[in-house]
Amino acid sequence: MPTRAEAKGLGAISSDGNLSTARTQTSRKGFCSVRHGLALLVHLCNFSINSQRMSLSIAMPAMVNSTAQLRPLNASAERPPADSQDSWNGTLQQSEAVAPVYDWSPEVQGIILSSYNYASFLVPIPMGYIAGIFGAKYLVTVLTSQFSLWVKWAPPLEKSQLINIAISGQLMGSFITLLIGGFLCQTKGWPSIFYIFGGIGCACSFLWFLLVYDDPIHHRFISAGEKEYIVCSLAQQGCSPGWSLPIKAMIKSLPLWGILVFHFTEFWILNIMMAYLPTYINSVLQANFRDSGILSALLLGAACIGTILGGLLVDFLHSRKIFRLVTIRKLSTAIGVLVPSVVFVSLHWVRFSFSASMGLLALSSVTIIFCQMGALVNILDIAPRYTCFLQGLSEVFAYSSGAISSTVAGFLISQDSEFGWRNVFLIAVSINMSGLVFYLIFGQAKVQDWATEQMFTQL
Repeated sequence: MPTRAEAKGLGAISSDGNLSTARTQTSRKGFCSVRHGLALLVHLCNFSINSQRMSLSIAMPAMVNSTAQLRPLNASAERPPADSQDSWNGTLQQSEAVAPVYDWSPEVQGIILSSYNYASFLVPIPMGYIAGIFGAKYLVTVLTSQFSLWVKWAPPLEKSQLINIAISGQLMGSFITLLIGGFLCQTKGWPSIFYIFGGIGCACSFLWFLLVYDDPIHHRFISAGEKEYIVCSLAQQGCSPGWSLPIKAMIKSLPLWGILVFHFTEFWILNIMMAYLPTYINSVLQANFRDSGILSALLLGAACIGTILGGLLVDFLHSRKIFRLVTIRKLSTAIGVLVPSVVFVSLHWVRFSFSASMGLLALSSVTIIFCQMGALVNILDIAPRYTCFLQGLSEVFAYSSGAISSTVAGFLISQDSEFGWRNVFLIAVSINMSGLVFYLIFGQAKVQDWATEQMFTQL
């Protein structure tokens, strides 16, 4: 976010609300705008961040020599293509030849897969606060900081669209990593995944520092029409930055707690899905790690497309006033929880059918992203002045959930090779449903009193 003087500059420009109709229409047309270009650039950075994170998930089946034994006691009645099964031993031998293989139990694998989250929950709150004061440009490596950009760049009627274009980069990063990761593990060895996607991250950082600006006021190449449109839209919303934190009011805010609790419960199931999807397809559905990567990628590719289209749909429903914003948020959240919950409960009973299992997983991948149009962006609705800090706080809940869920999943799978996966899914669904109920009861989509400019309660 800009400094105090820059914030005043925003107010000075936004005070002239007499935009010409032609200029306003021009600034709102199509996707050829600086703000959409920024969304694509954030998409690319999210791609890089998540591809590095997902590298471990796709490499894990190739890093261990015990994954192939983690199969249900009964043979599958419907198997993947014969060549996938016949090539498993050859694939494993090839992998061992080009990279070391470790004897890790499922419990150890769960701890390793969740290790990404162990220290991550310490970073979001201070980084979110720093981003709120100094801007997001110099905090590219922190996912939290990107939300401060949309406080200054996203007109209210385009908020969901721009955020979902950016957020879909996480799914795209997972999609590409899974799509080519299995092939790289088989031909070049699993270390190659980390080298390649680490290099892409360095390139994304260069582009970020070169092209990203914290607000449209200081952007060198933005048109006057687009600048006026963005600034005046945000002035009407009244989302100038907050420099003090009303901590006591935040603690008492049930709508905020509804969002935070949902972040914990939703990311429980999301982390299991992201970390264990290749392993599940490999061990339960009996596909080799190359094919499991490709199949996992197809599922996430569908989710990526659904994220962008879902953002457009939400903005359409909001701009045409078909539903109130709070209705859109809660309906999207309900769809994103209920449909995947039914899928995960059903997986244990259709595990003998490869096509049925993949069909259900595809359905869950497409519908689970509706939460991104619901509770997971709701902070921008209730407290735009404190978006960075609160987004950081919500990520603490998300990372804490991830640290626990993968570890618990690994323990359950190691204890029972047949019913372990069923127990993992049932626990995840129960936790996710409880978060949905809490959010539906307390969730709101209007700016809270403690987040308005008239409130300056401090510790």
